[in-house]
Amino acid sequence: MKTSRRHLLGAMAVASFPWMRTRGGGSAAATTVKGRVEKIKDMIVYEHEKYYCAFPSVVIRPNGELLVAFRRAPNRRLYGESYSHTDANAYLVMTRSRDNGATWSREPSLIFAHPFGGSQDPCMVQLRDRSIVCTSYLWVPVRPETTEKFPKAMKNRSFVFFGGYVLRSEDGGSTWAGPIIPPPLPTDTTVNVFGDRTPPCQRGALCQARNGKLYWTVQSFTQAETEHSSVQLLVSEDRGNTWKYSCPVAEDDRVVFNETSMYETDKGDLVAFIRTDKFDDHTVISRSTDGGRSFKWEDAGFQGHPHHAVRLPDGRVFLVYGYRHKPYGIRARVLNADCTDFKTAAEIVLRDDGGTRDIGYPWATVTADGHILVVYYFNKADGLRHIAGTLLTC
Repeated sequence: MKTSRRHLLGAMAVASFPWMRTRGGGSAAATTVKGRVEKIKDMIVYEHEKYYCAFPSVVIRPNGELLVAFRRAPNRRLYGESYSHTDANAYLVMTRSRDNGATWSREPSLIFAHPFGGSQDPCMVQLRDRSIVCTSYLWVPVRPETTEKFPKAMKNRSFVFFGGYVLRSEDGGSTWAGPIIPPPLPTDTTVNVFGDRTPPCQRGALCQARNGKLYWTVQSFTQAETEHSSVQLLVSEDRGNTWKYSCPVAEDDRVVFNETSMYETDKGDLVAFIRTDKFDDHTVISRSTDGGRSFKWEDAGFQGHPHHAVRLPDGRVFLVYGYRHKPYGIRARVLNADCTDFKTAAEIVLRDDGGTRDIGYPWATVTADGHILVVYYFNKADGLRHIAGTLLTC
């Protein structure tokens, strides 16, 4: 499972729409009512019996083509081992659809295989110049006895955390340049296997604001031996080539903040949707009204993680998140344009047929034919981990 540092190192009432809930993950009838989100169907984006697939992101190209990036690693259960979120053979791959998600390329293309270890969580954002920026982070496998040589490094079993990096494609995901290594946070003291201060990283969406700047919320650890973390902001003015530290997004002596997605509202607020630990899995919302120079966080009042937000054609905001409490699945809320009604917006149950907690990490986009596509990883009855999707009206 991914919780606080273990992610990087590796029951409240539900106000759901009765017309939306579909037991067993089946399709819901789609009688479109203007302004109402309704489920059309679930789908398989990619699955293969020999691979453990997880942590997708999706973008839509100007020509309507859909790109889904995800992490693919061996299905080690096939030869007597177990699943893990740290794997030396975890690579970043991509599948495509040219028909609004009806079909997907059977064999994914390689985005990046890091020479030093296994990569995680490819998080894509498409910039206004049509280039694509993708962030990820790396675990380096070492011998068990070697981990003792890195007292200032974050470790998980026989892996040492290397830190984050950035890739960029100028040709619609066909080729990728990088990795670009962001500078360490001023608050961090951890190091990687080379003794360098650990570059920051995060699972979650970057945001290119109307001013052209890229805003990236990253996780900060001040000590290798603690699971306590905060979220800090990096800003790039040159499409992700260089990054500068800005300010804290969320930090607290007790609450742990980690996986975060950023969204810019129509009026220019920067809103961060944050996963927490030691806070009853409550979502936290942190907002900046001054262009990312300062933030203030508050309890959103509902459970779920991590999150992704996308603007709908009518200006509302579709917020989707994983739900790792029984019944396991994927949930969402439709927020107003300013993202201020998160405590009262009704919760929508997209799926509640997940086999275990090892599911989720949804990402959404609006397709060329005007539907919402949500992609995520999933399993049924603790079976094969695969990339799944749900199509909705909007």
